[in-house]
Amino acid sequence: MNTTHPPASRPHDAAVVELLKADPDFATEYLAAALDEANQPGGQVALLAALRHVAEAQGMAAVAERAGMPRETLYRALGPKGNPTIKTLLAVLGAAGLHLALTRQDRAHA
Repeated sequence: MNTTHPPASRPHDAAVVELLKADPDFATEYLAAALDEANQPGGQVALLAALRHVAEAQGMAAVAERAGMPRETLYRALGPKGNPTIKTLLAVLGAAGLHLALTRQDRAHA
């Protein structure tokens, strides 16, 4: 008898994309946390990965189209070696239904 068992675990990226698909509002909190840690070692790569997860959850082709760029350009911009311009970053956020907001940093933690 040949039975198949689901894998004991799944890759982290796939799990995050599944969470974002199930709860699109989670994207706001997820990206805010990544942005808060962007100045930490590895934080910028993590921020790009978080934005890529959000785009993957919404469909890379759809996000790229709404952002007005080729899908391949979006993959490159949000890849581990990506370094998107502010124009690209804002276009992708807008295409994902998000925007940046600023708050004043608490001076005690500055």
